[in-house]
Amino acid sequence: MRYNVSDIKALKGRRKITMLTAYDYPMASAVEKAGIDVILVGDSLANVVLGLDSTKEVTMDQMVYHAKAVRRGAKNTFIVGDMPFEAYQKDVNDAAKNARRFISEAGCDAVKLEWFGQALEAVSAVVRDGISVMGHIGLTPQTADELGGFKVQGKDAGAAKRLIEQARQFEEAGCFCILLECVPDRVAEMITKRAKVPTIGIGAGPYCDGQVLVTHDMLGLFDRYTPKFVKKYASLSDDMTKAFEEYKKDVAMGRFPDEAHSFGIKPDELKKLEKEVEKD
Repeated sequence: MRYNVSDIKALKGRRKITMLTAYDYPMASAVEKAGIDVILVGDSLANVVLGLDSTKEVTMDQMVYHAKAVRRGAKNTFIVGDMPFEAYQKDVNDAAKNARRFISEAGCDAVKLEWFGQALEAVSAVVRDGISVMGHIGLTPQTADELGGFKVQGKDAGAAKRLIEQARQFEEAGCFCILLECVPDRVAEMITKRAKVPTIGIGAGPYCDGQVLVTHDMLGLFDRYTPKFVKKYASLSDDMTKAFEEYKKDVAMGRFPDEAHSFGIKPDELKKLEKEVEKD
């Protein structure tokens, strides 16, 4: 069953919501087969797939391109397109237009916007256009330089109060869900209890209504750095390297391809061919 926004909101208080990132067809297909509730086509694409240093560098065209592939791989999963920096923070007037691209071109069900100075204006514009929005507070990577870098947010009472207020404002602006990144667990608990919409945590403790991880992190596919909050469920980067090394040895030693991985020709046809070649 493919969830809609009402279905996601109705899960609050009933059971935990699961969300993972995906950026291409095979990954999306595997996530859907696992029964994950929501796929986020995250702007983490910049780091874990494109090798860029900052999420601010990924473009709208790149995000839509990958979101299309994700939809092809997960036809029945609720998909959220992550609005890149250039899509709404350079000019808030572009927010609705770019959000619409995720829906009309890529087949996403909703978009995600990070908190910034004009976040409420951007959310309101997108919601007015009939597009569902997930808000994102706490550590917001697109503006991390303004937050003192990639570190936990809301560690003192004043900062925590601001996060609680941001969550309230996002909900009042029409967000159907709020993502909390790198927030102390008890602060996330307070936000979750006050919010009528679901909260999704990433590095925000166990009290949120759901959880999300970057798939490349939890699979051990991205080894440039691993955030503290990531639990690795596999070490696929190591497995891939071992497989590549074994392949290299097999080719060098003449063990691959063998008969089982080759195509043959019938003996009589081979004889005909040899005679034809001898004539030349």
